[in-house]
Parts: sequence; C-alpha cells; structure tokens
Amino acid sequence: MKIVFLGTSDFVAPVLDCLRKNFEVVASFSSTDQEIEIEKLRKLDPDLFVVASFGKILKKEVLDIPKYGAVNIHPSLLPEYRGSTPIQVTILNGDVNSGITIIKMDEEMDHGPILFQKETEITDNDTFETLSKRLFKLGADHLPQVLNDYVTGDLKPAPQDHERATFTSLLKKEDGFIDAGNPPPPDKIKRMIRAYFPWPGVWTKCHPEQSEGSNLEGKILKLLPEDKIQVEGKNPMSYKDFMNGYSKGKEILEKLKLI
Repeated sequence: MKIVFLGTSDFVAPVLDCLRKNFEVVASFSSTDQEIEIEKLRKLDPDLFVVASFGKILKKEVLDIPKYGAVNIHPSLLPEYRGSTPIQVTILNGDVNSGITIIKMDEEMDHGPILFQKETEITDNDTFETLSKRLFKLGADHLPQVLNDYVTGDLKPAPQDHERATFTSLLKKEDGFIDAGNPPPPDKIKRMIRAYFPWPGVWTKCHPEQSEGSNLEGKILKLLPEDKIQVEGKNPMSYKDFMNGYSKGKEILEKLKLI
C-alpha cells in the first residue's frame, strides 16, 4: 500500500515510524512545507493519505486523490473535542479519560466517520506534552491493523453522532496569563499548568504592591509542572527555593494559592 503522510508536530513521529515499517511511504509533508502541489500528489499515485496533527485543512480535491481517501488520527474520543486543541481542553476540564479516534476524513473538520477508537486514562501528572506523546503512540500501535482492515473492507466506517459534537479553539499566548491579584481557584491553576505546558505556558507578572522592595518587581513568573516556578531571566526552581531566594516569594505563592 502506497501512503502519503501529512503530520507536523514531534509527537506524531511514532506514527510515521510505524507507517515506514509496515507500508510504502512515498512522501511525507508537514504544515511548514510550501503549498502542496496537487498535480505532484496525483503523480505519486497514493492509495491512502494518513494525517496526524497536520495543522492545515485539506480541500476535497486533495482528499479525493488517494484510492482509499484520507485517514486522520485525532487525539480525542470524537465527536468530543473537535478542532486544534483537544488535549489541552481535556486536561483543563479535568477529564479522567481521553483517547484517540481514527476517522476517514471528509471536508469538514474532524467530522468524518469513525474507523477505530481507543480510550486511555489521564493521570494526575499528565501534561499536554506527556499526553500527546502517549496518545499518538497509542494511535501508531493500532494503525497498521486499522488500515489493513479498512482497505480490505473488513472495517466499515461508522458515522459520528454530530449532535454530541463539541469544539475546541486555537490557543493564544494570552490564554496562559493569570492575574496575580485575582487568580483563579488553585485546582484550575494546576490544570492550566499541565494543559499549557510547554506552550503557551502559565505566567503572571508581579504586582508592584506584592513585590515592592524585592528583586521581583515587574518580573514575569512562569508556573511550571511538578511545583516549579521560573523567574524571568532565571532557571526553573522549586517553590521552596523560590521562597528561600526571594523575600516576597512565599507571599506570592500564597496569593496564588499554590501553597
């Protein structure tokens, strides 16, 4: 089977490795490549496109090129969390389970019929980074069997329940900002820290009244997983070291309700 792979993030490397071991990968593209020329794709005569965290919408004329269409690995249990940030949102919402869904793509975002789903537990320590790696590895582990069964007709696509669909949106740097003078509840902060690591990160800026007389005034503080904090221009440190090293450190952590 001749496959064209379209994927961008480092997290999808296991998917490409799996395809190379089990099929003939005739080309691989990321969203950072120049515009994909349709005629060049046609000349590759692919049987199937496999898409994972590509970051671009594929038009119908592109999806129609392969003999068996295009298959996408999406890191949520569709129809929940369609869109670009399903992993962040599932951690933010405090979900205890996530999973991957392999769908046959159509022109609408994450809308196509389901070929396969697999659930996995979310741990209390999972970040966007760790959960992303685990989910795409999970998808890669099951992909060869799913593709073979789909192409032979042993696996029939099942329509999604579109009435149950929920949607996620793009993240901005500002989404990670916390007002140190009026922070959200501590459980939400902790979920934000996990969901937004490593980008956009959770950060705040020391209020003058909180940091007056200290070397923290006006500094940006990044809140990191595993109870760590990073002062602008410094290396990450534990909360204990932050309190020992900065006269207002304990006061700031208490205000944020992190201790």
